[in-house]
Amino acid sequence: MLFSSRIPLSSLVVLCQAFRVGLSAGLPLVKVVQQQARRGPFASRAVLERIGDRLEKGDSLEDVLKDEGKAFPPLFNGMVAVGEQAGGLPEVFHELERYYREMMSLKRRFWSLAIWPIFQFCAGIFTLTIMILVLGWIAPNSESAFDPLGFGVGPAGAIRFLGAVAILLGGLFGLYWLATRILGQKAAVHRILLKIPGVGGCMHALALTRFCLAMQLTMETSLPTGKALKRCFRATGNGAYEACADKVTGSLKRGKDVAETLTQCNIFPEEFLQIVATAEESGQLPEVMGRQVEHYQDVASTRLKVLTTFANFGFWLLVAILIIWVIFRIALSIGGIYQDAMNGV
Repeated sequence: MLFSSRIPLSSLVVLCQAFRVGLSAGLPLVKVVQQQARRGPFASRAVLERIGDRLEKGDSLEDVLKDEGKAFPPLFNGMVAVGEQAGGLPEVFHELERYYREMMSLKRRFWSLAIWPIFQFCAGIFTLTIMILVLGWIAPNSESAFDPLGFGVGPAGAIRFLGAVAILLGGLFGLYWLATRILGQKAAVHRILLKIPGVGGCMHALALTRFCLAMQLTMETSLPTGKALKRCFRATGNGAYEACADKVTGSLKRGKDVAETLTQCNIFPEEFLQIVATAEESGQLPEVMGRQVEHYQDVASTRLKVLTTFANFGFWLLVAILIIWVIFRIALSIGGIYQDAMNGV
């Protein structure tokens, strides 16, 4: 992610593998961290060096990640903290390695399917920019130049056109960033996105994959159920799910079971709630959640293909609208020139 301080997904896979191997071999955590700070992925060396210094001074990994956690995804921070408390860090890093490998595979699949429509959209913008420049070069003067798009012609017109495109596209990302980061409306924004066809289904599947993985690991520890579920919600990285944490914790304190408290969130699919209820009654919640991780990874993969299809259609629609708009503007311009010529006669 450009301009982001978060460690890339590929580096996370390498780190999880290195931590798993080192800890399984009996090396102390601080030694493994210091080793990766020297030899690990370049993007992670600075933060690992700071983490290693803190661990050497006696701080716990959970406390260190509270200060350095922005460099890692929420799932990583939550699961590592749980693994440290339960004494199962090698197992946690093994599960995280599998999960991030799957996420990296999904990411590559998405870009492999989306690259062509993105290229077509960019090619359309490039073609129109060249047209504006050429019209400026062949015009005897700026007043008599043929201006079909209304941005002017020549370099100045091309810059105005590209600026308009950048404002349109950047404005969408800017609004999302403003709402989720500055105004603190992450939960509300994510609830809206979850209702959008294509996008919502993929977001649900990814959030449930992380939630199930977190439940599998936390429910096998000595953590109180309320605290474990709170970490599970935080691990989803989805504001709509995270907003349910306090409500669920309160319900558990009043003596309700896990399935009943999750029902109150009004965000989990009915089939998932039934599986949780059955697993809880049979006392096999961690084992069942482990199987659900694989299930929702498959669901996420399928829905990602659907999302890519929507994105493909969206880019095609943008290109079509752009072409229609250009044709309409050219037709109006030609009509205006013809009318002026007739009036001159």
